[in-house]
Formats: sequence, structure tokens, C-alpha cells
Amino acid sequence: MCGLLFEREHGYFVGAMAISYGLAVALVAILFFAVLAITHWSLEWVLLVASLAFLPLAPLCLRYSRALWMALDRRIDPIDPEDR
Repeated sequence: MCGLLFEREHGYFVGAMAISYGLAVALVAILFFAVLAITHWSLEWVLLVASLAFLPLAPLCLRYSRALWMALDRRIDPIDPEDR
């Protein structure tokens, strides 16, 4: 076992929300331009389709943003096993 604690203090994953927002915006933008290039619909319809296509990806976005946040936290403030 690596000893990583998965339960953190209250508010620990607030930073993960910012990462999740950035990932979501990037994914919706990629989907938006892909749908726009394929269909040439009006921008409103393309945004609607891209947003609906993103919905199944939202849980993955949250999961990976939490993992990225924990990796960033470990990189900034590593836990020394001697401190336990």
C-alpha cells in the first residue's frame, strides 16, 4: 500500500473544480468545432449539439480533474512517510 489518504479535509477539491471547468470548456470547444466542420449548421445548433454530446463525458471530466488535482497537490507538497 502506498499510504495515500483519499479522504481530504473539507474543501480540498475546490481546485479540482477549476481543473474540471477548464477540461469541460476544452472538450466542448473541441466538440463544437468538430460539429461545425462536419455540419455547417448555425452556431446555436452546433453549441447545443456539442453541449449534449459532452454530457456523457462530464463524469469522466470530474474524475480526471480530481486525479490531476491530487497529483498537483502531491507535486507541490509531498507527504513524507516519516511525518505520520
